[in-house]
Amino acid sequence: MTQAPSPTKSGIQLTEAALSHVKALRDQQGTDLCLRVGVRQGGCSGMSYLMEFEDISNARPDDEIFDYDGFKLVCDRKSLLYIYGLVLDYSNAMIGGGFQFTNPNASQSCGCGKSFAV
Repeated sequence: MTQAPSPTKSGIQLTEAALSHVKALRDQQGTDLCLRVGVRQGGCSGMSYLMEFEDISNARPDDEIFDYDGFKLVCDRKSLLYIYGLVLDYSNAMIGGGFQFTNPNASQSCGCGKSFAV
């Protein structure tokens, strides 16, 4: 069941479940990291999602930074063109669980949900 996204700017939205899970993953790293979300060429549908933790000091001046109660999500502007309005959710279901991307700009997505076409 998808939960309502956390309030933020409308660029990229995290549901409460996704926010809780990325905070837990970050805490396992032992440092205060932000989450970089973006896209790259590849995947079965042409473009694939990218998510990785990094130090906030690596954010570039042209990156968009979204704040969720002190947790920072960073996205480069080129990627944001393809994923603006993205809702990132998380499910711990045994089948089909994990992070789920709902991208209003995708014209098609692959079966695994990790790549898309525009």
